[in-house]
Amino acid sequence: MIAILNGALRKAWYGKRLSELQAHQVSTVSGLLLFSLYIWALLCLWPLDSAQHAWIMGFTWLGLTVGFEFLFGHYVAKHSWRRLFHDYNVLAGRLWLLVPIWIMVAPYVFYRLGS
Repeated sequence: MIAILNGALRKAWYGKRLSELQAHQVSTVSGLLLFSLYIWALLCLWPLDSAQHAWIMGFTWLGLTVGFEFLFGHYVAKHSWRRLFHDYNVLAGRLWLLVPIWIMVAPYVFYRLGS
């Protein structure tokens, strides 16, 4: 839902005013912020017991996120593999790779901040 909300925000508001690359970069930053708020809220409601639990949660979320993005993106949305991998090209200014990395490490970061 966060990614869908973030994409809708991009399309309705700043995506028309910025280049595609700039809109992608802004969307990445807003996605990081939205995921941060969500993860922080979840971990306030259900605190983690250990650093190991935080890492298990992070790797699980990473797998689910990337799996959904590629499987849904390719088989349901009918995007080519090339298009799907395009957002991961950091050398081309694509910053999306930061989002799955953050989703993986955020539970541990918030666990350590709460300790």
